[in-house]
Amino acid sequence: MNSSLALIWSVTAATTLLQAANGLLQAVMPLRMQAEGLSVTAIGIVAAAYGLGFSTGCFLAPSFIRHVGYIRAFASLAVMVAVLVLAMTQAHTTLAWVLLRGLTGVTLACIFTVTDGWISARATSSHRGRILSIYMISTKVALMLSPLGIGFGDIRTDGLFMAISAVMSLSLLPVAATTTKEPPAPLNVKIDVKGLFTAAPSAVVGSFVVGLVNGPVIAITPVFGVSIGMNQETAAALLVALQAGSLVMQWPLGWLSDRADRRYVIAGLAAGTSLVSILILIASAQGAQQTILWSFAAWGGLALCIYSVCVAHACDIVDPGRIVSTVGTLLFAWAVGVTIGPLFGAGAMELLGPQGLFIYSALASLGLAAFIILRIVQVRRTPKGEFVTITPSSSAAPAVVTLTETAADNRKQADQNAASAVIREETSS
Repeated sequence: MNSSLALIWSVTAATTLLQAANGLLQAVMPLRMQAEGLSVTAIGIVAAAYGLGFSTGCFLAPSFIRHVGYIRAFASLAVMVAVLVLAMTQAHTTLAWVLLRGLTGVTLACIFTVTDGWISARATSSHRGRILSIYMISTKVALMLSPLGIGFGDIRTDGLFMAISAVMSLSLLPVAATTTKEPPAPLNVKIDVKGLFTAAPSAVVGSFVVGLVNGPVIAITPVFGVSIGMNQETAAALLVALQAGSLVMQWPLGWLSDRADRRYVIAGLAAGTSLVSILILIASAQGAQQTILWSFAAWGGLALCIYSVCVAHACDIVDPGRIVSTVGTLLFAWAVGVTIGPLFGAGAMELLGPQGLFIYSALASLGLAAFIILRIVQVRRTPKGEFVTITPSSSAAPAVVTLTETAADNRKQADQNAASAVIREETSS
């Protein structure tokens, strides 16, 4: 175990720094655009550009890493994203924000492909689960707490963007200083949406709708908070609440999904997301800020965990040799949802006011629950397999998968390797 940790400490430290910067960027950027006078629709378009860039990066990353290797790829990409963040200080039009945010999507997708592939290749089968847990917890805590840093600067000045760029640049140090050998060159990942939809439609539709809902909520939440009367620090804390809820609920929901048809869990999470969205609407109308914060934590604990269960459900069904392709395909479906979801979410806010974002969330989540229930009625399945922790979030961001898996891997090892696909809440996206 200790030797495995020694092999991955540098990339874990680098990714933690990168996610800390990325989490703060998610809070600062929409508020800066609002301060620059951009409409909610324009902010939604910028968020859609990120999703488009991220999905593009998923396809470009394996080839890039294969040509230059993991260490050089990370170094060049980290410098690029730091420069892009600095360039945001000079962005004053929607077009400029779209271009810069789209490029950061491409770059971050490639970076997370590097880090996830590195971790998966270096963690041994006997310790892979614990190694991945350490990696995921470190990066998720950084992504969760970093939005609070917005209180140390003014969004109307460039200081916060400079700090974000500096932390992204510092993420170079652990990788540049590593004395361990980088993993071998990656293999390609085939995207097969049609084939996977035939085998596991609930997983594909679930991943797509998760992108549709989580993308705009994460991207526009700070603007939503300010629009209902919160100060910028409290609005940024809403992002912290989302990620905290996800962190707390991820494993209990995984335990539950191992003991039933995972589609029941997906349907329950989607229905719960719809109900909590309604609670947020009621609380925001009454100005109950504490209730709103707790509701956002509950929303994150439900909505940000759906993707993981979708991946586990699909991995239960497909052949072991298709695990990597399956995870890559679901990530692509999620990225497509993240690309167009912010347009719908922003449009709902423009049409119905700030509460329109969660009216949209409630309806989309309810639609997913109805689809999954229909599939349960049509097709009975026997639960099997293991839960995998996969969060495209945030971050955020997150990217494609185990890039070094071979055909000789058994089912258990393939499922564990699939856990290296990453969010971010995105989340991210």
